[in-house]
Amino acid sequence: MGRTHKGRDISGWLIIDKPAGPTSTAVVNKVRWAFGAKKAGHAGTLDPDATGVLAVALGEATKTVPYITDALKAYRFTVRLGQSTNTDDAEGEVIDTSDARPTDAQIKDALGGFVGEIMQVPPKFSAVKIDGQRAYKLARGGEEVEIAARLLWVEELLLIDRPDPDHVTLEMTCGKGGYVRAIARDLGQALGCFGHVRELRRIWSGPFVAEDGLSLEEVEALAHTPELDAHLRPVAEGLADLPELRATPEGATRMRNGNPGMVLASDVEYGDECWASLDGIPVAVGRYKAGELHPARVFNL
Repeated sequence: MGRTHKGRDISGWLIIDKPAGPTSTAVVNKVRWAFGAKKAGHAGTLDPDATGVLAVALGEATKTVPYITDALKAYRFTVRLGQSTNTDDAEGEVIDTSDARPTDAQIKDALGGFVGEIMQVPPKFSAVKIDGQRAYKLARGGEEVEIAARLLWVEELLLIDRPDPDHVTLEMTCGKGGYVRAIARDLGQALGCFGHVRELRRIWSGPFVAEDGLSLEEVEALAHTPELDAHLRPVAEGLADLPELRATPEGATRMRNGNPGMVLASDVEYGDECWASLDGIPVAVGRYKAGELHPARVFNL
């Protein structure tokens, strides 16, 4: 998750509109430096060539990263038809070609097979671990990589544009763990023409939208200033998909000490995962049981 360094105890979310080029880790390091923050992490890796939402968590916000990682997210991407590559994107070597080009109607018909619960094999050049090693390291070393299929929930997959016979622009809303490159690869195979990702942009992730993000140039220009601090979003935004319960002052004290604490009546059900707040400030995340929240994560805010 996040790394701890000497620096400021500052907590919140900063939304970056990531450019193509830097790794997600490099972006996190830039943000941590700009704030002089002790701790930083991110909610969902983007490939270096991908752009769009990279939600960077500082301080106590790193405790809410799993809830953003688990949330639905949306991607807009362009598939190059007629070619497959060894990396399933434009950075790789072309390994198969085809002169076949499907019609728009054929593409729309094929997209239906990629909606709902699907089984997806991650790309060979990915960070998936195989016997303790990253798949991309094995693949770069020339080893034959076999990766087990994984379950993925795809909420929606739409044809957005067909700029020319060789390219199609799609938009996908999906759950945790989806590989857009695998969608492009498998769609190309289903259409009998091969395919790989040409461009990829994450347009939103949970409550965070790319258009609300700062550029890296803006982060550098505002580094170590109150103006940059003003762009920091509340820790609570990372809990947007969970029900909020209001804690009593005594309950908040108990929860901060790791004990069950009283919360005000709510329509949540016994055992539901919720978060408790006091005066709008997150206190803890945990399970609701008989008028109390049993904390799993406690916030020091």
